Amino acid sequence: QVQLVESGGGLVQAGGSLRLACAASGRTFGTYVTAWFRQSPGKEREFVAGIIRSGGATYYSDSVKGRFTISKDNAKNTVYLQMNSLKPEDTAVYFCALRNSPVVFTTGGSYDYWGQGTQVTVSS
Repeated sequence: QVQLVESGGGLVQAGGSLRLACAASGRTFGTYVTAWFRQSPGKEREFVAGIIRSGGATYYSDSVKGRFTISKDNAKNTVYLQMNSLKPEDTAVYFCALRNSPVVFTTGGSYDYWGQGTQVTVSS
């Protein structure tokens, strides 16, 4: 079993920054993908970014490319999401998810484990 715990959410003004963290524990494998998704009321869950543990290749949705950066600290089993130039439309609950294979998928159903989510609110 794998446990994922997100942290770092909060309230920020438009144009500001936040850094989210996702700490994994339990039976993680050597090669896997960690991704961030987000969901706001009335909308479907949306892929935000993903990173492969081995090699560090990263993937982003078009809506966050150039503003968000996903990174990892393998020693700490932690993945980060640096969010800059935040917009009100970035407001959502952000979830991290883990997939035990080295392929990034943008569909939530492809992920094996999920965190509880952390709220990000961007005021205008």
